[in-house]
Amino acid sequence: MGRQPIIIAPFHPKYAEQTVKMWRESKERAIGQKEIHSFESHVYFLNHILAEDFQIDIALIGEIVVGIVAYNQMEVSQLYVHCDYQAIGIGRKLLERAKAQSSGRLILYTFEINQKAQSFYEKNGFKVIGRGHENEENLPDLQYEWKVNGLPKSV
Repeated sequence: MGRQPIIIAPFHPKYAEQTVKMWRESKERAIGQKEIHSFESHVYFLNHILAEDFQIDIALIGEIVVGIVAYNQMEVSQLYVHCDYQAIGIGRKLLERAKAQSSGRLILYTFEINQKAQSFYEKNGFKVIGRGHENEENLPDLQYEWKVNGLPKSV
């Protein structure tokens, strides 16, 4: 039996609980600490708050949620890939979706402790432009920037 394709699709609430479970496990493994919000409040955040300012896309293999990206023209707010499906191109596909819809420049934050994420973003053209952003987890983080061909896109 062949490998099922990775489908990138707009988020649908029917995938909310599965998406939040994947998101929390991926984040907890990456930073070594438990999520501070309850599962229910995290589902609420995904379904009702995040979508106000960000396009949310998910990566699916069959009916399994294997990734999420939340972005707008200027920022990537969230990007997580299922722990069992990392390093096979899902994150790159999700990031390409955000880049394609960007203004030609994107910023994002990642935790300083998350070396894998830093390596991933740097391989995908992002450069560190800041340090120490405040966050709920009280962990140092890095601000990254990506620009089309390294330069701002002409308007």
